[in-house]
Amino acid sequence: MSSENSADDGRHVWDVVVVGAGPAGASAAYAAAVAGRSVLLLEKADLPRYKTCGGGIIGPSRDSLPPGFDLPFRDRVHAVTFSLDGKFTRTRRSRQMLFGLVNRPEFDQQLVEHAQKAGAELRTGVTVTRVEQHGPDVPDRRTAAVVLQGGETILARAVVGADGSASRIGAHVGVKLDQVDLGLEAEIPVPATVAEDWAGRVLIDWGPMPGSYGWVFPKGDTLTVGVISARGEGAATKRYLEDFIARLGLAGFEPSISSGHLTRCRSDDSPLSRGRVLVCGDAAGLLEPWTREGISFALRSGRLAGEWAVRIAEAHDAVDARRQALNYAFAIKAGLGVEMSVGRRMLKVFERRPGVLHTAITGFRPAWNAFARITRGSTTLGELVRTHPLAGRALNALDR
Repeated sequence: MSSENSADDGRHVWDVVVVGAGPAGASAAYAAAVAGRSVLLLEKADLPRYKTCGGGIIGPSRDSLPPGFDLPFRDRVHAVTFSLDGKFTRTRRSRQMLFGLVNRPEFDQQLVEHAQKAGAELRTGVTVTRVEQHGPDVPDRRTAAVVLQGGETILARAVVGADGSASRIGAHVGVKLDQVDLGLEAEIPVPATVAEDWAGRVLIDWGPMPGSYGWVFPKGDTLTVGVISARGEGAATKRYLEDFIARLGLAGFEPSISSGHLTRCRSDDSPLSRGRVLVCGDAAGLLEPWTREGISFALRSGRLAGEWAVRIAEAHDAVDARRQALNYAFAIKAGLGVEMSVGRRMLKVFERRPGVLHTAITGFRPAWNAFARITRGSTTLGELVRTHPLAGRALNALDR
């Protein structure tokens, strides 16, 4: 064992330890392993595991996947039905695929396998209780200690926290939240006749509470049906899901899974690092505030975290490690941060005027074309507002 990979007391030191094996963690582990570093990926669940998520793979997600990744699509979406709390329903269609739908257990498992093929080592069934960067468990300033339930300590030159929206690593870093929402979801097996009616088409319903919406995502013989709204509206959100399912004629089918989760969105001044520890994905509060789309944010921030974790692992002192961590934060804010700021503005408009957005996207071709281009990945919300004067003026007008 070389001195680079051992502490002063002879204990093994990983270059990068990643906590959490969702899309963000698997992407970080892959990026660090591809760079030739020793990588340990820790996951508290046994894989594959269920995750509350619509499973929509838009263009930016597809473009962030490892080379050779074969997406396990359950359906390919060419049509979107929009409704405004069940009324004013209209379907828009596209010859080109808008986005694809996956089951998260399959998708996440495949991402982890790519990280393993790149050289990352996986340990499942382990719970991280805390990270320490000072004290008796830390042999030197170039090392951080990841402490597991039961007391085992793992040493690393850099740590990436990708342990979800209730992140212990995020708490260590001091992540601050600007927005917390409650998502409720049901996986509903349906007969072939019902499944055929939904094939290739999703439904998006702008909901009854400010900022809320519902969705139906078809995945073969199962429909993923969910709603999301601001936290604190738990009873109303549950009622919305029940009414939504009944309105769709699906109340007679027994869900195979009913679940809920909180999505958490970072504030502008929330830190993305502390010492040799970075956070990404849900652990960093990185997601699109309006749609609460998180998979593309997880994949993109995870890749960046993995790349910069390698640089931090190579840093010989605290000053250099801090410089690399700041570069990571700059890369996140210059890309995903811009998209989040536009998404916040869109959410405010949507909360006040859902009918205006519904009318625009269903009755105004440029608005529908913009939606299609965003989902395909040929542009982003941020690019659209920045490069198209009409889009920028419209958002400014609605924002006022």
